[in-house]
Amino acid sequence: MYFLYNIIVLIVTGLLKIVALFNKKIQLFVEGRNQTFNRLKESISKNDEVIWVHCASLGEFEQGRPIIEKLKVEFPSKKIVLTFFSPSGYEVRKDYNVVDIVCYLPLDSKSNAKKFLDIVHPEKAIFVKYEFWPNLLRELKQREVNTILVSGIFRENQAFFKSYGSWMRNSLKAFSHFFVQNKVSESLLKNVGFNNVTLCGDTRFDRVYEITQQNNKLNFIEEFTANNHILVAGSSWKEDEDLLVEYINNNSKEGEKFIIAPHNIKPTEIEELKNSITKKVVSFSEKETKNLNNYQVFIIDTVGILTKIYSYAHVAYVGGGYTKSGVHNVLEPACYGVPVLIGPNYQKFNEAIELVDNGGCFVVDSSEKLSLHLKKFYNDNEERKNVGQKSLNYVASKTGATLKILNYLKK
Repeated sequence: MYFLYNIIVLIVTGLLKIVALFNKKIQLFVEGRNQTFNRLKESISKNDEVIWVHCASLGEFEQGRPIIEKLKVEFPSKKIVLTFFSPSGYEVRKDYNVVDIVCYLPLDSKSNAKKFLDIVHPEKAIFVKYEFWPNLLRELKQREVNTILVSGIFRENQAFFKSYGSWMRNSLKAFSHFFVQNKVSESLLKNVGFNNVTLCGDTRFDRVYEITQQNNKLNFIEEFTANNHILVAGSSWKEDEDLLVEYINNNSKEGEKFIIAPHNIKPTEIEELKNSITKKVVSFSEKETKNLNNYQVFIIDTVGILTKIYSYAHVAYVGGGYTKSGVHNVLEPACYGVPVLIGPNYQKFNEAIELVDNGGCFVVDSSEKLSLHLKKFYNDNEERKNVGQKSLNYVASKTGATLKILNYLKK
């Protein structure tokens, strides 16, 4: 199987070069990797002490971020190399200045694995959540690099736990330690002979909790919100927006305002959303020329400020729960101690499941249910605060994973 894997890697490498001619995302994927080795050679010398952190994409970066930032403080003389597999992670965080180098991870051929580790020569390697590359892991083990997995998630249907998966299980022997998110992952690893496992939760809880401690003031949001009840809808898709617009147009009352931060901020999509709303609506790109207090709906047609905007919410709606991929990050609003509303597809996300069970989050699958929840929370401040406190307590109870991992790395 290992031999077959390497044949497949070579075939995929060739195919990607062809597909890149017709697909912009794959083009970024291929061209970015073409620069990796030269950039690493220019940035790393043989005498550098290096810590390597790998994230598949943007979500994994947010889990790795609190560890990276603590490592930079704890080991200021060491260089930190951050790699991404996906363009959606690399393109957003390629200028992340906490680390010394951000680049794509080369495809997992034998030669690439050797060349990458020869240049980087990490003393520590940190993989975030998942992405298990057999050639890289084999090389790390042979070189006896201290390799750990953080915020790990394992599922019973993975090859590691199947009768035919022994070659993949061998890859896991590269890890000095596994820091996993849940008991299922811990049990699965122990059942196949890995006892170097610590159940410590998800570092994202540390990340979102830290967000609440920063300065989240946005003057233009304060101008818009004034003394009204505020629903902040983050990462909304078309299906979420249809639900919200129906409520805004037909059921919203004076004293209610809405901030919508769509997942898709293409100008045509933003214009379509604006045109569907019968109330007074303004967008972020117009904020310098408008009196924001005069509007009932504020559409955020930019990225990077949603986490701060959630701090102004009385109630938050997190989008994605009507899509196949499922609901987006419920932790970002929950950490501000507000009730959270989501669509029905959330079963793949443990934090959403637990927050619903905890009573800090509610599923809305119709405009009527949205209306009922908003009426309840706006008319009963005590109930809204109690539900919001459940959200905050849930996040606070899950913090601490970063400290456990850092203590291990400091040994």
